[in-house]
Amino acid sequence: MKVCVIGTGYVGLVTGVCLANIGHNVICIDNNEEKIKLMKSGQSPIYEPGLSELMQSCITNKNLLFSSDLKLGVEHGEILFIAVGTPALPNGESDTRYVEAVAKGIGENLNQGYKVIVNKSTVPIGSGDWVKMIVLDGVKEREKLLGNNQKIEVDFDVVSNPEFLREGSAIYDTFNPDRIVLGSESNQAINLMKKLYEPIILRQFAEEKNGDSIPVVVTDLTSAEMIKYAANSFLATKISFINEIANICDKVGADVTQVAQGIGLDSRIGTKFLQAGIGWGGSCFPKDVSALIHIADDYNYEVDLLKSVVKLNQHQRLIVIEKLQNKLKILKGKIIGLLGLTFKPDTDDMRDAPSLDIIKELTRLGAKVKAYDPIVSQTGISHGLSDVIIETNIMMLADSCDALVLVTEWQEFLKLDYQKMLEKMNNNIIVDGRNFLDKKLLKLAGFNYVGIGH
Repeated sequence: MKVCVIGTGYVGLVTGVCLANIGHNVICIDNNEEKIKLMKSGQSPIYEPGLSELMQSCITNKNLLFSSDLKLGVEHGEILFIAVGTPALPNGESDTRYVEAVAKGIGENLNQGYKVIVNKSTVPIGSGDWVKMIVLDGVKEREKLLGNNQKIEVDFDVVSNPEFLREGSAIYDTFNPDRIVLGSESNQAINLMKKLYEPIILRQFAEEKNGDSIPVVVTDLTSAEMIKYAANSFLATKISFINEIANICDKVGADVTQVAQGIGLDSRIGTKFLQAGIGWGGSCFPKDVSALIHIADDYNYEVDLLKSVVKLNQHQRLIVIEKLQNKLKILKGKIIGLLGLTFKPDTDDMRDAPSLDIIKELTRLGAKVKAYDPIVSQTGISHGLSDVIIETNIMMLADSCDALVLVTEWQEFLKLDYQKMLEKMNNNIIVDGRNFLDKKLLKLAGFNYVGIGH
C-alpha cells in the first residue's frame, strides 16, 4: 500500500520505517530540510535502538523516501498519517497548531481517489471531527484560488489510531503490540487500516509468534482518543501509587520491592509499572495526564485523583534530596554525581526528565553537580544542563564526589567497577533512585547504600 507519514518525530519516524519494513511504499514528510537531508543519508535524528539499521535497509529496498514536499506525499498516499508533535502548553492543554497546519495542508493538496487520514499524534478528545473540518477548510481555500465557483470533489475519512510505543523499545512494540486501536465510523476506512496492519496483526514480523493474532479494537473516534489518554494516565497513576507505598515503607521499615512482588502476583494488579523510584517523566505521561486534566476542566469536572498523581510525582523527584540530606546533612559545598540523565534508558530524550529537577534543587542548595550518561555524555546534549558538569567517563564522575545518585537505569551501570569508583570519592554514599543496583554488591564494595522504600 502507498503510505504518507507527515512528521518525522519519534512516533512518525518509527511508524514510517516499520511500515516500510513490512512491505508498504512509504514517503515520510517533514518541513525541516536539514532533517530530511540527514534521514536521506540513512541516519536517524533520534536515538532508538535498531532504528538507523532498519531505515538504511528500507531506503536500499526503495520503499522508504524522505521529502519536504507535502503535495508529493499527499498525492502518493492512500493512507495519510498525521504524526506531528502536540506539546503541552503552560496551562496543560495540548498545542494542536501543528496538527491544524498539516490538516489544512492536506486539504489544499488532496487529489482524486479515496484517502484515509489518520490521527497518529496524541490529540485532544474530539479532534477527529475537528481535523475533518480543517481538511475541508483547506479544500475550500484551494477552490477560492481556482475561482469561478469551481468545486473540488474529495473523498476521505478520518481515523484515530493512537500509538502505544515505549521509547527504547519502539520497534519491538510496533511489531509486537498488545493491541491495535482504530477509531472511525467508516467501515471502508477501518477495512483499509486492517489491510495496512495485516502483517502485524497476523504476527508475521513478531519476535514472539504464539499463534494468536493481535487484537484489533474498533471504536468510534472519541473513544479511540480517550483510550490513549486513559492508558497513559492509568500507568502514571500506577507508578505514583507504588511510589506512595515506597514512602510509607521507608517510614515503617518495610521493603517496597517485596511488597510490589506480593501485590503484583495478584492477576488483577500485575507486576508491570510497580518499580518504585523517583517518578515518571518523558514526553508522554506528563503531557497526556495534564491534557486529560485540562479536558476534564473544560467540562467542569474535578479530576482529584489525576491531580494528586501529578503532585505526588513532583514530590517523588526530590525524594533523593531528602535522602542525601539525611546522610550528608548540609549539601552546600558538596559534590554530587548523577548516574544517568535521560528520563529512561535506551533513549536520548531529556523531556521532563526527573534529573532536571534534581539538578535544579541540588544547585539551589549549593551543591556542585556532575553527571555521566551513556548517551548524553557522547552527544553533547545541553538543554537544561547548564548547572551540571557532564563527564565523559565514569571515573571522572566519581572523582571527589561526596555521593552518587542513580537516576537512569542504564544496563551498563550494573557492570561498573564500584570498588575502584569508591577509591576516588570523598564519601561512600550511593542513593539508588530506581532500586536498580545490586545492594549486596555495593555494600561489599564499601558503599553506604540507600534505596527507595527499603
